[in-house]
Amino acid sequence: MARAAVRVHRAALTRREALLFEAGIKLGGIFHQYLGIPVSPRTAPALARSIEAAVALQPFVTRVDVRIVPRRTGPPGRGRFGYRYLTAEMIDARVALADRRARVVARLSYRADLRYPLMRVESAQEAPGRPVRRRARRSART
Repeated sequence: MARAAVRVHRAALTRREALLFEAGIKLGGIFHQYLGIPVSPRTAPALARSIEAAVALQPFVTRVDVRIVPRRTGPPGRGRFGYRYLTAEMIDARVALADRRARVVARLSYRADLRYPLMRVESAQEAPGRPVRRRARRSART
């Protein structure tokens, strides 16, 4: 069982604040570790599942959903060169984290209106009630 998020950090953080930090680390890892990897429409689902499986191993993660949309960039080459490199425009990732009653959902997705891969907090709560059990779920949708 993973240690409580508040015990991992030296600063005095609430569980919710610690999970927000952890969510940023997970999304930043997805963004910086995988950009540039070769991908095609045929390999995108497997790459998405691999990213989900890797992120699901990390502390406090309860759910990971990654979508890779290769068509968001130009057409791939042909024959042996029938692929593109994974770019920020192709990635749509959502992570959910929990530590006892604190829950956070964060997302990385390309915003065409900003022409920017935006990482944002979708929800953050430290609600009363019973603790959340850690059970990673993956989707592998592309």
